[in-house]
Amino acid sequence: MTLKPTRVEIDHHTIKLIIGVIAISLATLTSVFSEIPLESISASYHEEGWSSSIFVGFLFAISAFLIAYHGRSVFELVISKIAAVSALGVALFPCSCGGHPEIVPHVHYIAAAVMFLILVAFCFSFFKRARGKGHRQAMFRAFIYAFCGITIFVSIAVIGLDIVLDEAISIRISRLTYYCEAVALIAFGIAWLTASRILPLITRKDERLSISPFK
Repeated sequence: MTLKPTRVEIDHHTIKLIIGVIAISLATLTSVFSEIPLESISASYHEEGWSSSIFVGFLFAISAFLIAYHGRSVFELVISKIAAVSALGVALFPCSCGGHPEIVPHVHYIAAAVMFLILVAFCFSFFKRARGKGHRQAMFRAFIYAFCGITIFVSIAVIGLDIVLDEAISIRISRLTYYCEAVALIAFGIAWLTASRILPLITRKDERLSISPFK
């Protein structure tokens, strides 16, 4: 008997799984393949080889999946598209890292800030939905979403504060921007992996979904 797919396209849970894996691995892979310690993840754009390719390629992938993701409300539909455009802005308009000139001033940083703030909004949306279910596993997921949202916001706030204070924090903490961005991306990835509803322990058996296209 020949197996046939039970659905013709990937669903939103699979999209969340893929986005989660990409987000978690982005910081590590760009750093591993960089020839020098990165001061920020965005600095990998100016590196030759795998580090730059991974940075740009992963952001394009995240953007593509966010365009495909419509969410479960008009709010999620709209912010997913804004986040997708912001991810492209981060990839296509490099930062002034390492003294490199910006193609268009401030676009990279504005796009990055918008993207991360929308990721916080997604965590809040996922949190509300999980809280509404009320059972033990859903409440645990709600805690994860809240923790990840707060972590993303605090990480980006630290970078912003460092800029306002004329790098007073990064002078004392080497590679501050890289570590804050890495923490924010990992938190983003964990939240979306949790929302994929394929993980055991935090997903009740009757709501756990398989990513297999076959029964």
